[in-house]
Amino acid sequence: MTTSQTVQLFESTRVRSHWDAAQEKWFFSVVDVVQVLTDSINPTDYLKKLRKRDVELGSYLGTNCPQVGMPSASGVMRKTLAADVPTLLRLIQSIPSPKAEPFKRWLAKVGHERMQEMADPAQSLDRARENWQKLGRSDKWIQQRMTGQETRNKLTDYWKESGVEKADEFALLTNIIHQEWTGLSVLAHKSLKSLKTQNLRDHMSEAELIFTALAELSTRQIAETEEAKGLQQNAQAGKEGGRVAKRAKDDLEKRTGQKVVTGSNFLPPGKSMPVQISATPERKTNNSQKK
Repeated sequence: MTTSQTVQLFESTRVRSHWDAAQEKWFFSVVDVVQVLTDSINPTDYLKKLRKRDVELGSYLGTNCPQVGMPSASGVMRKTLAADVPTLLRLIQSIPSPKAEPFKRWLAKVGHERMQEMADPAQSLDRARENWQKLGRSDKWIQQRMTGQETRNKLTDYWKESGVEKADEFALLTNIIHQEWTGLSVLAHKSLKSLKTQNLRDHMSEAELIFTALAELSTRQIAETEEAKGLQQNAQAGKEGGRVAKRAKDDLEKRTGQKVVTGSNFLPPGKSMPVQISATPERKTNNSQKK
């Protein structure tokens, strides 16, 4: 499938999704939908039991649900059961949930918004900005988040053009850059912030966003200058680009006495599973890894 990936929100709960451009329809993670409807702590197990109990449903899902690559909790692309809207409506019929009707309306809204964005791409930017504003992000933070994503998109475009094709290679390169400038792997940085499935960048401070963008901008410009090709050469460019941001970070920390990389996040007080927003303008293809 030719797809773009994003994370939708239903009542502050993440639902991974793919837009299939060829078929012009959404595919949603079945496990995420089950969690939304049931609030189960183990939606995968719930789905297995449901399919055994309802044999007809199990057969229907097996026939109509493809395995689609979506980002796991660690940010690595993994195959997961995905369903289009008609298939989800069949699933919803088998799950007694007070959220069933609101979720159906949400599906219709997501589809309508996608049609609007195809007619006017600027609406996706406006919607992302509106979502972040609802979560209390400052205008400066929102602008930096969007600017950083554009820098990220240009870097991943270069990788694709220079022969980096596999999903795990994108994840590896991203981690190399991040490790160089922060001294932490992406997973370690998420752990520092007490994040689980949330998007790391959505929980970065303004300073962390700026230095992430600097590292990725430097990586792309170094790679372009050296005409880096393939994984190894781009990995070396990533190390050098990350070091540019590290030197700048170290200088700032020495001057201010404050750490740039911290455990600060946007988790709601007292909640372990916070809201996640993934900007609509992010281009998450099978080759791009989300942090």
